[in-house]
Amino acid sequence: MMGRTFLTIRMARLGLAVAVAAGLCFGASGLAAARDVLVFAAASQKDALDAVIEAYEAGGGGDVDAAYESSSTLARQIEQGAPADIFVSANPKWMDYVEERGLIDKATRKDLLGNSLVLIVPKDSTVGTVTIAPGFDLAGMLGDSRMAMGDPDHVPAGTYGRQALESLGVWSDIEPKVARADNVRAALALVSRGETPFGIVYGSDAVADKTVRVAGTFPDDSHPAIIYPVAVTTDASNAEAAAAFLAFMATSEAAAIFERYGFRLLD
Repeated sequence: MMGRTFLTIRMARLGLAVAVAAGLCFGASGLAAARDVLVFAAASQKDALDAVIEAYEAGGGGDVDAAYESSSTLARQIEQGAPADIFVSANPKWMDYVEERGLIDKATRKDLLGNSLVLIVPKDSTVGTVTIAPGFDLAGMLGDSRMAMGDPDHVPAGTYGRQALESLGVWSDIEPKVARADNVRAALALVSRGETPFGIVYGSDAVADKTVRVAGTFPDDSHPAIIYPVAVTTDASNAEAAAAFLAFMATSEAAAIFERYGFRLLD
């Protein structure tokens, strides 16, 4: 089928970064010929999943490519007919979205990974350890500056961040100061470049970028558990190859890689 719309696609196996304007069309058959499996994965997965793919291919698995963006963007691309074989969402909401539309094989759905939520600062920041607790004065620490986070209305990391700040009673003070990013890696970049003094990202993002450091970790009970569900799509071009890579993602070898990048494999 022709006319597949992509907003942003990054091919992990080739190490390419290709920004594609909305409306540019790809032929699904051409993509299928170039690889065995195409994974649509949340932006926060990039470094870890790239390493898992490398290990899979080095061990004799088939060719796997990955496209990274916010879970909401990828879910809607799948809805529009993008030729993904596997979807990895940064929260259950967007996996539910595609499941409700009959776009994944429900029998393959699995809660694969967990993560933490952290407050980050540039590595050279003079800010010390921040105790994140009810009523903590994040607004005072920001002053006239802004805080980077994924757009809470669309990006899972931003949604978790808003839920945490609401439960701690500080969201109303922070909301006007939020710099809303299109995905969690864009929020990370704002802090990495020193454009904002604070940001809320996943613990795995802080591990991936050595130019930032963790100032504090949000209590687990301040937000819903951060869960990454994964599933094979109903339109997978090679369901057998997709299932094989999905199974590898749950192995001890893959778990060690995910853990190295700040994730944890769920039971």
